[in-house]
Amino acid sequence: MEPYELSASEAARLIASRDLSCEELARSTLARIAERDPIVRAWTYIDEDRVLRRARELDKTAPVSPLHGLTFGIKDVIQTADMPTQQNSSLYVDHRSGQDAACVAVVRHSGALVVGKTETVEFAAGGRMPATRNPSNLAHTPGGTSSGSAAAVADHQVQLAFGTQTAGSHIRPAAFNGIYGIKPTHGVVSREGAKLYAHSLDTIGWYGRSADDLALVAEAFALPGMSQRMPVPLKGLRVGLCMTASWSAADPYAQAALMQTAFQLESAGAIVKELTLPAPFNDLPNAHETVLYGEGRAAFFSETLGPKAHMLHGHFCDIAANARGITPQGLAAAYDLAAACRRQFDALFDDELDVVMTPASPGEAPEGFTSTGNYTFNIVWTLLHVPCVAMPVGRSPRNLPLGVQLVGPRTGDARLLEIARACVPALDSNAAITLS
Repeated sequence: MEPYELSASEAARLIASRDLSCEELARSTLARIAERDPIVRAWTYIDEDRVLRRARELDKTAPVSPLHGLTFGIKDVIQTADMPTQQNSSLYVDHRSGQDAACVAVVRHSGALVVGKTETVEFAAGGRMPATRNPSNLAHTPGGTSSGSAAAVADHQVQLAFGTQTAGSHIRPAAFNGIYGIKPTHGVVSREGAKLYAHSLDTIGWYGRSADDLALVAEAFALPGMSQRMPVPLKGLRVGLCMTASWSAADPYAQAALMQTAFQLESAGAIVKELTLPAPFNDLPNAHETVLYGEGRAAFFSETLGPKAHMLHGHFCDIAANARGITPQGLAAAYDLAAACRRQFDALFDDELDVVMTPASPGEAPEGFTSTGNYTFNIVWTLLHVPCVAMPVGRSPRNLPLGVQLVGPRTGDARLLEIARACVPALDSNAAITLS
């Protein structure tokens, strides 16, 4: 096995025991990128010399955390002090902020090796599409807006990477690329230094190749409950199978993958029962759209006033001009509905459930590159501010990955990660999903 093939948790153990150097991992990673990125196109910026110099420095010191020396990709809407943050926008070509976003500072201080910046949809919001391809099938999208980060982790070009989610831009690419991803509880990871779209929706998460990988980063961020977490037994685990009001949008393979996963968990001792959310939850997709565009107006308004305003994509001009006609009353009503549903959803976990399982995407990654996929299976959970973990559960006949997501109550991030870890032995991420 080449070092680049190691998961983050596997490499962490070898680096801690001095059986693998940071430089060896860095050189293997850079060689893999040189081989694969010309066709996958996951990266917008890499400085190889800087990566190797930093790896050598890390080898001179004892590991300060399990992230020491692990390779990390940064979505290119997140600021980095030593690299440009271009946001896939003609307004920000070669732009350098000169500072690290808070999330980047956390992983750097933890000893992670930041490799470079990864492709994104423009401003992680719309407009220009990324150049990235799905490593499993280059004719298909890797999803968006965290396209480069998800593809780089899936293609073994990096072990860990940041993504962001305002609608479905983090969990959906995890499913499309067959990797693990966590969208934490809204607000528990600082968004300082990342492009703002909708302040009450935007959430920073990360990708890995295993549930253990996600937990390594969660420890660095001291997510709620991480220091007190305990293993969760799969036997007796109460799983709410939630097909949601969007079930008809799932393709046959997404539906089969969810049902097969439910059967596998039940066979391993979990208690799976169908969960239908209360009627007010059916209005959450419309509320999400109201919040998204209502808050997005403020996020892009300043861009319409500067000297480069003529270069701004029309999509953002429309948002700034409130082309959808979001009213103050409508925005307040959306906030109120979301707040009420958050309390109601959290209450489900008091007596009835340990975890909710639902589709992570509508199924196979779409062919072509004009769309990054439908986020209908993500927006409710994003608006509810709850933590979500994407898990790969199989592949379609076209070898395209399929995934599900596990959802927990707000601030239940640590327990959700332990539940995901408990589920892994019962699942086969490479299993062929067949239609009955």
